[in-house]
Amino acid sequence: MAEIGKLLGILTPSPHKRTGRDNNMKEENDQPKVSKKTSLLRGRFSETTDRFVQIFTASVDFDKRLYREDILGSLAHAQMLATSGIISSDELKDIQRGLDLVREEIETCEFKWRIDLEDVHMNIEHRLTELIGLTGKKLHTGRSRNDQVATDLRLHLRNAIDEVLEQENRLLTAIANLAERHAETIMPGFTHLQAAQPITFGHHLMAWFEMLARDRERLLSCRKRVNRLPLGAAALAGTPYLPDRQYVAGLLEFEGICENSLDAVSDRDFAIEFCFVASLTLTHFSRWCEELVLWSSQQFEFIDLPDRFCTGSSIMPQKKNPDVPELIRGKSGRVNGNLISLLTLMKSQPLAYNKDNQEDKEPLFDSIDTLKGCLTALEGMLPNIQVNEAKMLDATLRGFTTATDLADYLVNKGITFRDAHELVGAAVQYAIQHDKQLDELTLEELNSDGARIIEEDVYSVLTPVGSVASRNHDGATAPQQVRLAIARAREQILPQAD
Repeated sequence: MAEIGKLLGILTPSPHKRTGRDNNMKEENDQPKVSKKTSLLRGRFSETTDRFVQIFTASVDFDKRLYREDILGSLAHAQMLATSGIISSDELKDIQRGLDLVREEIETCEFKWRIDLEDVHMNIEHRLTELIGLTGKKLHTGRSRNDQVATDLRLHLRNAIDEVLEQENRLLTAIANLAERHAETIMPGFTHLQAAQPITFGHHLMAWFEMLARDRERLLSCRKRVNRLPLGAAALAGTPYLPDRQYVAGLLEFEGICENSLDAVSDRDFAIEFCFVASLTLTHFSRWCEELVLWSSQQFEFIDLPDRFCTGSSIMPQKKNPDVPELIRGKSGRVNGNLISLLTLMKSQPLAYNKDNQEDKEPLFDSIDTLKGCLTALEGMLPNIQVNEAKMLDATLRGFTTATDLADYLVNKGITFRDAHELVGAAVQYAIQHDKQLDELTLEELNSDGARIIEEDVYSVLTPVGSVASRNHDGATAPQQVRLAIARAREQILPQAD
């Protein structure tokens, strides 16, 4: 954004610049004077705004967050006004200088935000006019706060998406790196939270990778629909000043314009779509964190979370609580709520802009902040977990997790799968009764029906290592396949990082 701001100050006028001061524009000394008794935007009213109403309807407490985008959009709009001959080049320079002073005041905390000025837009415009005089009042020519706020919001969300994409890329890299270190680490795969079949920890982690990779694809797609320019739609119908919207879109690096002026000022699909992507991403994070909480418990002891991402108990000195993953798990509900808020906000609105849309910002901002915060936490936590490989293997050995491998072995001996399923079920029952694992049963015990089909080679498939190695095909858990998946994943990450 800083580069765009620099660019706006040095752009030369477009070749279609109008000459003279058309559109009935008056010199500053010809401007009508406004009575000091008249409140802002109250020209048609006989009463001043009630103090409660000022506070109730003001958005400046939260939308001042958009000040950079508001100034950037104003710089682009002013550049367009100058290239179109609506304001002079000297007036453009005054506006550019004034907006730079406003930005500096905001960033050095010298700026005085006022509730009675309602929002970020009027606060900045008012201060600009104080700094440069009546020229500041010309900035709003040909635009409305309706298309202005929609532009600011899209610029802000576009920047946020770019930051999230960078964070997601780092997290994807961290997952791939951890999976590579544990491509051969055996753990039980679960269904119904019961040990089901042996898998590798690397394979499990790459399932997380796939979830986040889909989230990233959705976010990239969302960005395309965010990156459209509403400015020029004005209040709802366009403007007689005939703004060069494509020119402004180019200045602000939008991919195109919102094609319909009514839709341009009333559309919040882009905010809803982002909140949906954030909600689904946090749902995935919640699932990961549920596993981290379980795995770090004394009942599992699969992993040890870094101390700096855990907290203690106020009463039990032995406790190491996984508060960070628990909190990420909890924040999924918050982001889900933001999505429902925006959907409900828009469901009954007639075209075009309505004051309801002031309520779009806080859920959106909160979803942005929550998603970024969770990404930061996971990025710091995941690469530093300690994996207890012995505990994972022991849990695999104790769960009869190779029972399906025994059934597959029998199928390869010519027995139908359903019959094999029944035979292996009986073998598991026998092992439970005699407190043994399947690989501890003798050939006589395995061949209890007297058929002598099971031979010595069965023990190679009754081990977790043998079970995992036998699943050596695309998308499966064999170490070779995990490494191939990681290689593909790195190819997927690197172009996006560039």
